[in-house]
Amino acid sequence: QVHVVESGGGLVQAGGSLRLSCAASGRDFDGYSMAWFREPPRKDREMVAVIDWSGTRTDYADSVKGRFTVFKPSAGNTMYLQMNNLKPEDTAVYYCAVDRSFPHLVGGFPGIDYWGEGTLVTVSA
Repeated sequence: QVHVVESGGGLVQAGGSLRLSCAASGRDFDGYSMAWFREPPRKDREMVAVIDWSGTRTDYADSVKGRFTVFKPSAGNTMYLQMNNLKPEDTAVYYCAVDRSFPHLVGGFPGIDYWGEGTLVTVSA
């Protein structure tokens, strides 16, 4: 049975930092890409950052470029999101997603293979 588990969310003041973790288990994920999505209050879910299996190819939403960094050990099932200079508009539930297609994750298209349950990040002004 596949498990995708996020951790690291919490409450932080604007300008602060947090690091989120995602661990995937339960099958062979060789070749799969991983991504972070977020769902702010009363808004649609949006892609935040995507990383390929090797950890060498990444993509980011414009709103987080220069502040967030996605990384993972090469060929591993764990992914991290380092979030710096957090803003109140970064407040959201952050979800980890795993899929065989890097472009599929970048586009946020329906039918992504696996999702985590999410972790809440709250940034106070």
